[in-house]
Amino acid sequence: MTVVYLILSLLVILASAELFTNAVEWFGRRYDMSEGAVGSVLAAVGTALPETLLPIIALVFLGGDAGRKIGKGAILGAPFMLSSLAMFVTAAAVVIFSLTGRRSLKVTVNEKVMSHDLSHFLGSYALVMAASFVHIRALHYALAGVLIAVYGHYVYETLTGEGEMEGDSKPLYFHRGHTPHPPHAWRIVLQLLLALAGIVVGAQFFVDQLHTAATALGASPLIVALLIAPVATELPEKFNSVIWIRARKDTLALGNITGAMVFQSTFPVSIGLIFTDWRLPFVALLSGLLALASGLVFYATLRVRHTLTWWSLAGAGSTYVVYLVYVLGFSH
Repeated sequence: MTVVYLILSLLVILASAELFTNAVEWFGRRYDMSEGAVGSVLAAVGTALPETLLPIIALVFLGGDAGRKIGKGAILGAPFMLSSLAMFVTAAAVVIFSLTGRRSLKVTVNEKVMSHDLSHFLGSYALVMAASFVHIRALHYALAGVLIAVYGHYVYETLTGEGEMEGDSKPLYFHRGHTPHPPHAWRIVLQLLLALAGIVVGAQFFVDQLHTAATALGASPLIVALLIAPVATELPEKFNSVIWIRARKDTLALGNITGAMVFQSTFPVSIGLIFTDWRLPFVALLSGLLALASGLVFYATLRVRHTLTWWSLAGAGSTYVVYLVYVLGFSH
């Protein structure tokens, strides 16, 4: 039955992601927002809810050694999955949809938006990794406050940035056959909220089933949190990005991921800095270092080529393979 439940929860997440991308596009059009604001803030934070709730529940409510391990793993696993597996899935989508004639292999993104996201991620996450070597609680508390302030400033800059939504959007699902055009705000918000609810419920159910299966196989809580849970909780970002790649809206597709990377490197990490000693075992530290390495490659690619490429995104999958080999073969 576990396999059946996993499939059903995947279908719920996929359907909710389709509703969400459709609604968030119309929200941006309704209020004249830029693609950066829609992809890197609205979509990123909305679909980051499942993986954000996991460490909060583990650290604040579960507690104990297992809770701390799951919390740390979930906090560090999310940025790593976003910078590796999510980017690889996006690259695969570019290649597959180009082969079917729906788009070209060229990835067209807003360089300013991507550079803004990646520079904030690299700066924040580098501080987070460095803090794991300095065991001063007062410093950890102060850094948590700084990271939250950094994210607040990032959101302000992104929302007030210039730009507009490009291309056309499919009709709002909750507005088809109705007038006027564009749809009423309440229809957009209703679809957005229901889609978010579906994403959260579907992802949480998927995580529960994975956790049950992993526990039955004897996997440690840290490994479950670092490798298994993030794969499930990052599904909304992956599905959203695939949907936008298919529609040739590359800035939205990648901004959904890079914006989530900024969020995950600031807000959830602050929770970890406050509620744990932030002493990271090597297996957890390695995931953070690999995430930074991927981020640096993307940032350098932007600076040199002024865009991201499908092969640089696909190369991010190599960091996931390296980590998987280490965890499964050498960390025991």
